Amino acid sequence: MLFFTENINTRAKILLTDSRFLSDPASSLFFAIKGERHNGHQFIKQLFDKGIKEFVVEKAVLDVDIDLKNFLSDSDLSAYVVQNSIKTLQNLAAEKRSHFDYPIIGITGSNGKTIVKEWLSFLLENEYNIVKSPRSYNSQIGVALSVWEMTEKSDLGIFEAGISLQNEMQNLENIIRPDIGIFTNIGPAHNEGFRSLKQKITEKLRLFKKSKVLIYCQDYKEVNEELVILLKAVNPEIKLIGWSRNNIGENWVETSAEENATNIEINYEGDSYDFEIPFTDHASIENAIHCAYTGLYLRSEKNLDLKLFFEKFKSLRPVAMRLELKQGTNDNYIIDDTYNNDFGGLKMALNFMSQHHTKRKKVLIVSDILQSGLQENDLLQNLELLIKSQNIDFLIGIGPKFFANQKLFSECSKETPFFFESTQDFLTIFNFEHLQNSLILVKGARPFAFEKIVNKLVMKVHGTVFEINLDAITHNLNFYRGKIGSNTKIMVMVKAFAYGSGSMEVASWLQYHRVDYLSVAYTDEGVVLRQNGIKLPIMVLNSDPDAYHKLFEFDLEPEIFSLKTLNEFLNFKNNNYPETEVKIHLKIDTGMNRLGFIESDLEELLNILKTEKKIKIASIFSHLVGADEAEHISFSKTQIAKFENLSNQILSKIDDKPLRHICNSAGIVRFPEAKYDMVRLGIGLYGIESAGLEQNALETVGTLKTTISQIKTLKVGDTVGYGRKGVIEKESKIATLAIGYADGYDRGFSRGIGKVSVNGILCPTVGNVCMDMTMIDVTEANCKEGDQVIVFGKNPNINELAKEIGTIPYEILTGVSERVKRVFYHE
Repeated sequence: MLFFTENINTRAKILLTDSRFLSDPASSLFFAIKGERHNGHQFIKQLFDKGIKEFVVEKAVLDVDIDLKNFLSDSDLSAYVVQNSIKTLQNLAAEKRSHFDYPIIGITGSNGKTIVKEWLSFLLENEYNIVKSPRSYNSQIGVALSVWEMTEKSDLGIFEAGISLQNEMQNLENIIRPDIGIFTNIGPAHNEGFRSLKQKITEKLRLFKKSKVLIYCQDYKEVNEELVILLKAVNPEIKLIGWSRNNIGENWVETSAEENATNIEINYEGDSYDFEIPFTDHASIENAIHCAYTGLYLRSEKNLDLKLFFEKFKSLRPVAMRLELKQGTNDNYIIDDTYNNDFGGLKMALNFMSQHHTKRKKVLIVSDILQSGLQENDLLQNLELLIKSQNIDFLIGIGPKFFANQKLFSECSKETPFFFESTQDFLTIFNFEHLQNSLILVKGARPFAFEKIVNKLVMKVHGTVFEINLDAITHNLNFYRGKIGSNTKIMVMVKAFAYGSGSMEVASWLQYHRVDYLSVAYTDEGVVLRQNGIKLPIMVLNSDPDAYHKLFEFDLEPEIFSLKTLNEFLNFKNNNYPETEVKIHLKIDTGMNRLGFIESDLEELLNILKTEKKIKIASIFSHLVGADEAEHISFSKTQIAKFENLSNQILSKIDDKPLRHICNSAGIVRFPEAKYDMVRLGIGLYGIESAGLEQNALETVGTLKTTISQIKTLKVGDTVGYGRKGVIEKESKIATLAIGYADGYDRGFSRGIGKVSVNGILCPTVGNVCMDMTMIDVTEANCKEGDQVIVFGKNPNINELAKEIGTIPYEILTGVSERVKRVFYHE
């Protein structure tokens, strides 16, 4: 039934905005959101079949989708028809917020929001029952979903708010309505969404227009000025707690650094307070000071134990704001999420788990949840329902609550679950041989020290690691989707180990983000994807006749590029799979002169296809020779015109309606008029805009890191490495790195041509790159043995490296050896 109303009357406990995150259909209200690159309305029927009975839908979509409107009208469900689903979601969260009067802390700024939130939660957990944003849920949707988790069982809320465009903060202020504000800092993040730095500050300050107090650093001159001009004008009663390390105002701060710690003294209302943090970097010091002043203010709201509060600063730990997917022993993969365990974070981690290695056994190792805002009985029941909904194969619960309530969780996994009172009991008693060929989510609150479990499970390799940022892949995918629009499909190239990034993991992420096709170079690459749960259509560029049976066995679609390959494939099919319908892809040669049908082949090609009723042409495609270079624009346009002509000749003679595609990553940017029915995204997905026109629009995906094994001080005349090619011309500090050409660091980077980043300083190579080691000059860098070194990433970037040795970024990426451990992470 349809209800045309902006006021939602629901008993749902869960507000769902992503159909992939469904856990409890009977308690969920689904918001169908129409965006630039997605449309949640297309999943309504699927969700209804899974048990959801309440939906929020947008009137503009129903006005053009009559079938959906009829379905919603005739089905046994409640569909609320609104103008804007996101706005309705925000209004519903704001209405719920209005029922609670305990203090709410709102945090904004350019950086540090999540760290300040997590540190405050840790510092105040003994005094408050806290509800907070899971992870970095600070967007227009994320804030609403976070605030929706408020309950009467909590007595403090901590929510972060992030904006990237003007006029966004007003929506978030309406939802959070913070009593206590924290403005962390101001920097360049999202500058493109604002006319000026001043406007960005003004927009962020709107979060505090009704707050009682604002904590901020006065050393940010522009922030200080806008506070006086804007915030005081709209909120004259607000108490400003501005602190400074530069003797500005009354709240002075002094710091003194030790080797691995910083002593901090702060002044507040005439009194001084001393504490220590286990960090020395500027950002951590700043974040800790914000937390300290927040605690001092809360002392007036609640009888806070300041001695315990400041003592806990010594125990602050880095906030790992990302899930990491790592290769483990016994053919396992490990999802490392060990920095905290709140209920919202557990849901997000389980959702991430559902996206990867779906053919492996799913194992959950989880600790007690220490902060939830719920009474213990309610928490345990909700936890049981959540775990049950995830179809876990094997559950391991650790902590006194899990141990005492084993019976409640006894049916939460297919195999008999195990429970341990402590992490040490688990490590001592459990037989780890039980964990094989599994995807293991390790999710624990900090006191349980689950990093010990991860260290036990993760494959031990040398200190070189290739980190893959899955969020950057999403960003780059969406950039190209924005170029082609919603009516053009997208095929992503995951050949060559996904350009060195890891084909299984990248393919799983792309499947989750609903790309239309994948492409691999060889049949065996496609087989591995199928064996790991990839269900997307897969095109195989080079299918050897010896592997034709695997095409049929694993539902793979071959590229056919000549009359010879077509006849070979048809002979095999008709002799072995005569009744099986199979899809093929026809490649047309328009000027690459590598593989592909030419015009003189078309008549015979069409005659053959007319007789083969079980052959379906999935696509017709060609490849641009020089789309990445402006000098070849004219030739590329000639290719496009030739493709148009030849593909039309084929289309006019067949009954199928195959997709057409010719644009690669560079072609998408340079020739948008040739997007046809589908485009092929390759190197662009991995952060290289090969046309050279919009590199700044992409994000770095892969970062190759290694470690310093040893540092020596050498004198003039000493030499370094094989052949004595590194000659020391002045006394220098030389570091040996745990990476060589066997790892993919090309020997061409020898003798100063290559430079790596050591704690922000670019250091040149010395002597020849060895098979397993490389030496660099770290005289100008502040570093020690064991420090991490960036071989490539944002700086130095892969384009610069390729130019230094006269190659292309493709070769650098695909050259990273498979012996280098890949770590995939998601913020």
